Amino acid sequence: MSGSARGKSLGQRLNDFLLALIALEHRVDPLFRDGFNALFQGPLVSLVQALIRLRHPSRETSPCQEIPVPEEERITAEIAIEMGRFLETEYRGKIAERAGNTKTYGVVRGEMEVLSEVPADLKRGVFGAPARFPAWIRFGGPGPLSPPDVEDAGILSIGVKLMGVPGPKLLDERATQDFLGISCPTFTTPDIVENLKLQRHIGAGTPTLYFFDPRDPHYLDALMQGLFARMNRNPLFTRYFSCVPYLCGPGLAVKYSIRPLEPERTRIPWRIPDDWLRQAMAATLERRGVEMELALQRQGDPRRMPVENAAIAWSERHSPFVPVARIAIPQQRFTSPAQLAFARRLAFNPWHCVEAHRPLGNQNRARRTLYAELSRLRQAMNREPLVEPDGSETFPASPLSAGNAGEPPASLRKGSA
Repeated sequence: MSGSARGKSLGQRLNDFLLALIALEHRVDPLFRDGFNALFQGPLVSLVQALIRLRHPSRETSPCQEIPVPEEERITAEIAIEMGRFLETEYRGKIAERAGNTKTYGVVRGEMEVLSEVPADLKRGVFGAPARFPAWIRFGGPGPLSPPDVEDAGILSIGVKLMGVPGPKLLDERATQDFLGISCPTFTTPDIVENLKLQRHIGAGTPTLYFFDPRDPHYLDALMQGLFARMNRNPLFTRYFSCVPYLCGPGLAVKYSIRPLEPERTRIPWRIPDDWLRQAMAATLERRGVEMELALQRQGDPRRMPVENAAIAWSERHSPFVPVARIAIPQQRFTSPAQLAFARRLAFNPWHCVEAHRPLGNQNRARRTLYAELSRLRQAMNREPLVEPDGSETFPASPLSAGNAGEPPASLRKGSA
């Protein structure tokens, strides 16, 4: 046994064993996962969600109702301390990455076009009228570490930063609107009380024991995450969910979904490279552009579609997602060191938004503080200032790419409106 292994606690060794099982499953996942999902994912999600609602009935009785968590400010502050301590310890003497959604596969140029036929009740904020917005789109992985892709948790993330958005914003950026999502319709934790427990486990080196500690188990949340975690084929062809709700104008709460319009079944090699997902994205965008659809899901019965519990998915059968915009990602190169460094200087926060899209729920209220504080800490550790992009940014072509990557749309070129 190595010295580092001897120095680990029993809980840390058990955590490492469980992570090794996940990596092993990811090795064989491509052989069966598509078929498994087609047959079993839907029914199993329905069963798990029914059990979660039974164990955690909603106290909400009206649309958009927010019920603060007792001692919410204190809990948020403690989460910030735990996550900040982890960043300072893990990245001492190194380039600091994000504390969550940590691994960056790429930040790519895009454009979001608001559709002309948006239902009247959804014509709020940026969806109020047909328009085009340049965007930077970050595809990333889980956190808080950046392991080889086959060893990660199997949940992907997306951050869409629109630029040139008019009107006052709720947080520091002046002309942006951010939309965030992950590849599971529910968050890892239902609320900030449980999130604090998770952060303490992360600090102790035992994140998997948050789910499987028999003294305080979270088996249903583990099942829900596991039904969507997998060895992913390509971040460009994955569906993403906001998990938590947002206003869409006064009196209407919605969740977001972003999905590819023309999915492609990227082949995964048996010997999976450590940065496979970045390679898959780069290979796709070398030869073609990709279109995605942004859709909104209206809140129905607040007892079945609560604002405050992020472990409960809103039923698509009772409230289907309605398309409101398309996101075009043109053929391009994005893997140059300069562009990857630019990705570190971007701050994604759901509170980078207009009032019409104000975030709802305790997880979102905490994110306002957590994301801002952790972004400032990361930039201070890296001695890199945060940047609010405007779409005029340019970067040299990646030395790892070959061929003609093509130009972005005219609306994304420097000097365009």
